[in-house]
Amino acid sequence: MQSDIAPPTMGPNKKLNRQTMRSERLLGHSINDARRRLLGYKEIAGSDDLPSLEASATIHPILPIGQNTGKVGRKLGFWQNWSKRRKLVTSISSIILLVGGVGIGYVTFIQKSSAPDIEKVALKVQAEPPPKPKTVASPLSGVQVTPELATRPVTGIMIENSLDARPQSGLQDAGVVFEAIAEGGITRFMALFQDTTPGYIGPVRSLRPYYIDFAAPFDAGIAHVGGSPEALAQIRSGGKDLDQFFNAGSYWRVGSRRAPHNMYTSFERLDALNQKKGYISSKFVSWPRKEDKAVTVPTAKSIDIAISSVNYNSHYDYDAATNSYLRSEGGRPHIATNAEADPAGQQLRPKVVLVLIMPYSTAGKYSVYGTNGSGVMYVFQDGTATEGKWNKADRASQFTFTDLAGKPLALNAGQTWITPLAAASKVSYKP
Repeated sequence: MQSDIAPPTMGPNKKLNRQTMRSERLLGHSINDARRRLLGYKEIAGSDDLPSLEASATIHPILPIGQNTGKVGRKLGFWQNWSKRRKLVTSISSIILLVGGVGIGYVTFIQKSSAPDIEKVALKVQAEPPPKPKTVASPLSGVQVTPELATRPVTGIMIENSLDARPQSGLQDAGVVFEAIAEGGITRFMALFQDTTPGYIGPVRSLRPYYIDFAAPFDAGIAHVGGSPEALAQIRSGGKDLDQFFNAGSYWRVGSRRAPHNMYTSFERLDALNQKKGYISSKFVSWPRKEDKAVTVPTAKSIDIAISSVNYNSHYDYDAATNSYLRSEGGRPHIATNAEADPAGQQLRPKVVLVLIMPYSTAGKYSVYGTNGSGVMYVFQDGTATEGKWNKADRASQFTFTDLAGKPLALNAGQTWITPLAAASKVSYKP
């Protein structure tokens, strides 16, 4: 038995490592067996050349690793399980690193992706257009204007209409125009302004009592150059008087026309005069307004108003493109200019034409109108004609307009031109 485990004969250049294995349970087994049992490795190639361990008198059986007991077994179990532990620790560490990396990447991504969103929001806020200025309906004309313009005082200006006074200036900017006979068949205008401020207006002429009746419902100051004795007494006793006789600095005469057809003013000067006198606002009842709504087939495309003689009778042609009426008088387009050196000017084109049938007479050389009361009226707008009734209780009361059934008539926004006539026979229209 001793010969069975004797070490093999080695060559001259080979030396045998005869160090005895420390574990008694490995005696009698080859080094490869020990390695295989300790480390769980596969059989090493060329193991047959390795000598077996020195034989022992007692052969101890080799137990499986799991059954090895004692100090050596514990060591073997520790080293065998170390590989598993190392794999477990490595796996856990990898998971921790992976989760940490994902977290860091997520935070970085959020920071990078959220910043552009904030920038985009900021850019969107900056890119938004500024809010549109708030507008309100002008109490006088109904057109949309800024609140500041809507609170301006209404100012009436007496504008001449003799042949020597044409073309006039400023009429194109008036919100409301009243046309009546002054004397001798010559008409004159009371032009009311609130939300417009033309810089060249005239020629300015004298005042009559019925023009005060036209202006009083609008709580308007009246710019004029003198007037009839009755008119001057009335305006000075209770009206807002802007007479040139006492406020010469608010007016001037132009050299391109002969007196008395050469007196002019501007709203820069009239505004200063209104402020000086304390006429800073006007309280009045506005007329009801509606949106423009032109009809497909106009029934009143041509209007003729015979207020006086041929030089003062007016004619209107309906303009469907602007839903307004082109005004002519004396057989020619009625032109208004913006300045003294404005040869072309522009044709007047009111949005609404009203004809009020009211009593008319003369007292000496002056005209007399029955402005208080009621009567028949005609409303021309949107290419149509509507018959109705007008009513005015007294001087301070506003004109009201209703249809024949008594329903209030709403007017288009824009300039309204009003002509009182003695009889309905003096107005005609055709499609």
